Amino acid sequence: MAESSGEVVALSSSGAGTNLNNGAGGTSVQSNNPLSRKLHKILETRLDNDKEMLEALKALSSFFVENSLRTRRNLRGDIELRSLAINEQFVSIFKEVKEELESINADVQAMTNCCQDMTNRLQAAKEQTQDLIVKTTKLQTESQRLEIRAQVADAFLAKFQLTPEEMSLLRGTREGPVTENFFRALGRVKQIHNDVKVLLRTNQQTAGLEIMEQMALLQETSYERLYRWAQSECRALTQESCDISPVLTQAMEALQDRPVLYKYTLDEFGTARRSTVVRGFIDALTRGGPGGTPRPIEMHSHDPLRYVGDMLAWLHQATASEKEHLEALLKRVTTQGVEENIQEVVGHITEGVCRPLKVRIEQVIVAEPGAVLLYKISNLLKFYHHTISGIVGNSATTLLTTIEEMHLLSKKIFFNSLSLHASKLMDKVELPPPDLGPSSALNQTLTLLREVLTSHDSSVVPSDARQADFVQVLSCVLDPLLQMCTVSASNLGTADMATFMVNSLYMMRTTLALFEFTDRRLEMLQFQIEAHLDTLINEQASYVLTRAGLSYIYNAVQQHKPEQGPLASLPNLSPVALKAAMAQFDRYLAAPDNLLMPQLNFLLSATVKEQIIKQSTELVCRAYGEVHSAVMNPASGYKEPETLLQRTPQQVQTLLS
Repeated sequence: MAESSGEVVALSSSGAGTNLNNGAGGTSVQSNNPLSRKLHKILETRLDNDKEMLEALKALSSFFVENSLRTRRNLRGDIELRSLAINEQFVSIFKEVKEELESINADVQAMTNCCQDMTNRLQAAKEQTQDLIVKTTKLQTESQRLEIRAQVADAFLAKFQLTPEEMSLLRGTREGPVTENFFRALGRVKQIHNDVKVLLRTNQQTAGLEIMEQMALLQETSYERLYRWAQSECRALTQESCDISPVLTQAMEALQDRPVLYKYTLDEFGTARRSTVVRGFIDALTRGGPGGTPRPIEMHSHDPLRYVGDMLAWLHQATASEKEHLEALLKRVTTQGVEENIQEVVGHITEGVCRPLKVRIEQVIVAEPGAVLLYKISNLLKFYHHTISGIVGNSATTLLTTIEEMHLLSKKIFFNSLSLHASKLMDKVELPPPDLGPSSALNQTLTLLREVLTSHDSSVVPSDARQADFVQVLSCVLDPLLQMCTVSASNLGTADMATFMVNSLYMMRTTLALFEFTDRRLEMLQFQIEAHLDTLINEQASYVLTRAGLSYIYNAVQQHKPEQGPLASLPNLSPVALKAAMAQFDRYLAAPDNLLMPQLNFLLSATVKEQIIKQSTELVCRAYGEVHSAVMNPASGYKEPETLLQRTPQQVQTLLS
């Protein structure tokens, strides 16, 4: 390293001189000059990439601080001295390391000797205690086996036996209360009874049979106690506001596994609630609500519709409430047929009120409060029959049968009342009034029919049932009414009879037009009105032709035959007669409203009157047209017929329209 440093210094000096020579433009150095080659080698060296050279120069700079001739000459010796000092320091340090390693080696050797000694001693002790170890191992194995058996026994007892507390809950006194813990214990018994079946498929069949028998006996005892408790609880539910406790709901859920006990409990509940509902119904009839509000239903017996409606409304509310109570009682029951059980028990509960309800409604119906009230009561009964059957289904047969019987009875007496009214119409037929308007009997009957149909329209009975009743009501009333009107008008003249019938039919049609399900009857009435309108139209046309002087002429033209000769040759169709008739006809054309039948002024409908006038005028125009055609025909034998009939049919029609 010192030698390299000396070479560096020498080369640096030579390089400096060479650079000066090159910089001054000196001659090229010969290639075989060793100094020149070394100098070129040094100059071509890239110190940036030579890390060793950089490190050497860095180390050199740490002690070569003065660049003089003496220091450059002694540089090699300085470097060698530093190298020697470093080597001596290295030797000194490694001597200490060697001494430490020798100390460690001695310690390791001592430990090895100690371990060997301990191994020898352990081997000797093992040989001496081999029998003790074998016995200890056997004892440990046996202890583990016994511990496992104890755990298995504990687990077996925990799985297939009840705790003393659970046993005391299930075997408590019949009068004792039933709590949530009772149902947990009962569920535990059921679980054990199901789980023990596993033992029957193993070699533990004896134990399985004994446990199963014990659990079955305990189950029966528990269910018997639960049934007695539930029975007692149901008997206590005699208040109108029935509060079903959660424990009783759990009891019904548990009893569903014993269908007989479950059925007996439901019967007990139904019996208790039946007496409560009957007592509540009687109290509502005679005593009213708490403190007299609402008032007793019997106080409204003078108002048949309200009386019957209040009783049915109370019964409807009670039926719905009892169904809600049963749904709350059986809400946790999961067996099939729960809805049928509810409907059956509700039917049993409501059966008790059928007799007092039937007696009171029969009294109202038999008293015959009037056709309208009877019909309203009939619809009311039909509505509540439909509503209550929607709540309880068809299982409450006694109650629904009672309501249906009362409905049929009221309906029967209602139609009997209508039939009696209709028969009275025919017993004493009134003559038409002087104004040919509807008779008083007709007005009374239509008022009755209007009230019946109004109550029918406001009824909440299903549409099909209402339509069937409607047809029957209309047949029962309208047919006798039409017959009465026909008989009443039989002695009148043609125009009077037609006017009276049009007015009567118009009143019937106006009454029916306000209600549904009357299209067929309205169509029939319209046909009859049109038939009588044709009569009035013909009568009005004949009335005008007669008084306007055209009736005889028109009839003669209609009846004329060619073999009779020309029209002009007939005595009553001479030109003079024609001129006189046309003068009279012109007076009609000047004031057509003066030639109206008196009967037209009695018509109730202005529209009908206008229709008659319009269509009768058309008939008059048609008759004039035929007369005009016949007179203008050259075969008629009239000379200058234009002077006889100065107006054309179109002009006449324009004047009259």
